[in-house]
Formats: sequence, structure tokens, C-alpha cells
Amino acid sequence: MSVTPLRASCLCGSVRWEVDGPLADLAPGSADRSLEALLFFSHCHCGRCRKAHGAAYASYLVVPAERFRLVTGLEAIAIYRAAPGSTRPFCSLCGSVVPDGVASGGRVGMPAGCFDDTLGVRPTAHIFVASKAPWHEIHDALPRSDAYPPGIAAPFSDRVPLDPPEVGVRGSCLCGGVSYAVTVPPLRSRTCHCSRCRKAGSAANVSYLVVPLDGLEFLRGPELVRRFKVPGARYFEHAFCATCGSSLPRASRERGIHVVPMGTLDDDPGVRPEAHIFVASKADWDEIADPLPRHDEYPPG
Repeated sequence: MSVTPLRASCLCGSVRWEVDGPLADLAPGSADRSLEALLFFSHCHCGRCRKAHGAAYASYLVVPAERFRLVTGLEAIAIYRAAPGSTRPFCSLCGSVVPDGVASGGRVGMPAGCFDDTLGVRPTAHIFVASKAPWHEIHDALPRSDAYPPGIAAPFSDRVPLDPPEVGVRGSCLCGGVSYAVTVPPLRSRTCHCSRCRKAGSAANVSYLVVPLDGLEFLRGPELVRRFKVPGARYFEHAFCATCGSSLPRASRERGIHVVPMGTLDDDPGVRPEAHIFVASKADWDEIADPLPRHDEYPPG
């Protein structure tokens, strides 16, 4: 069988990796939800993944180590140790979650949102559903597990640091070094599938709150916020924590708004995403199963 390299990269392109495809031969029928499968592809709803990616869930692909190659960018990878035995690698230049190539049990895990090529396989499960965001509803028919899939006994802590109650809706990064509060009702909320959001969040898609510029206050850690502006982009930049790489709210002063990645929220904002945008750019493995309006790019008007 001929090998087809499947390419992936962070938002700035400094970290690049490949996986030898095709992937379908690793999990015939895509029926095995066990972490012992040669291919494990799942949507994780745990609080740590939501914080790190800024999204409703993180989609992770786990493959045999011999199928993985870190092509370039090892020197750009920063490591945040989220818990004993748990690391969160990210690009120190743009904040994308990336793999560091370290194998566990002969396999390497990586965020699927960063792939540039068609994967040819789809996720087979939702995991840590007991921890899912209150503003996100699961509409597809994939099997669901409250934690790891049945039969997997692995240590895990879903605790993340929280601030004492403040006025407004709170949010924070994974390490707790940066916290903020949304102090006014959001203007709107949408789920974006564009390639830039997928790279920045290293996720299938990212849901955002849009709030007035003066409607968000950083409570702690503004000095830890780093920003990467995509070359050639009029507005798009990625804000992230320098310590843990979590996506963070970004100010668009020209438009008078803050764009807030909803995965970093600690409280229920009381609103739900109202539409999918840039659906024409969505990942081939990303299934939209809810009834919300869909727009190939921005909504009309």
C-alpha cells in the first residue's frame, strides 16, 4: 500500500508534522472506541481541553508512533504541565496546540484541527461528556462517555483554577494566570469553521462571544497575553497565554469589539451560538448536526 503523508501545522506554520496515511486501515469500520485501538479519534469535552483550545471540545487523533513525524519547529514548542503526567504542548509563537512527538504506549496524540489534508476518517466518540460546556449541545449520534471510554482506567483530573465570584461572566486560561470578566450582554455568538480559527484553536471549530470593547475586563494577568497577527489578515489575530497556550479574548479596536473564545468561560453566559459561519471551509471530518443556520462565509449583511 502506498503511503500518503497527511500534513498539519500550527497557525504561524513554525511547527509542522505529518502522519502516514491512509488512516482507514488502522481502524476498520471505525468501530473501536477503546484507547487501545491503533487509531483513536474522539471529541473531548473535558474542562482542560476546553480551556486549552478555547472551543466547545477538542478533537484528538491518536496514531501509532511510527506513523508520526515532527517535520520542523521543535524549538518553537513550549510545554505546560497541566497535571502530574499530563503535558500541553503549544507553539510559543502563535499559541496553537501542537504535538511534541512524545509517544505514550507506542502512540502519539495530536489535535485534528491543524491538519491541512483530508483525513479520510471521522471521530468515533464523545468523551468526558459529564464535563461539557453548559452552552453546548451534542446533536450527532456518536457514542458518549462521561469520562474515558468503558474499560479504560487512566488517572485524570478535570479541576481547573477558578476565581471567586465577580460581577459578570468569568473566564480564564488553563493555568489560571489570566482571568477576565464579560460585564455586559454579548452582541452575538457564532461558531466559526474557517481554517484560521481551526488552526488557532487546534479544533474542529471555535464558538465565540462578541462583546463591546468596553464590555470585557481583564482581572488578572494581562502581561501574560501574547498575540499573533496572521500576515495579510485585516482583523484576525490569535491571543493566548504565554504560560499555558490557552486561547484568550482578543480586542478588535477598529471594530470596537472583543472576540471571546467560549471554551475559556467559567460561567454560563446565558446565550448560545446562533449560527455556523465559514461552513465552506470546515474540516472534512467535522459533522454539523444541529439545526442552526449555516453560512458559507459571513452571514449576509
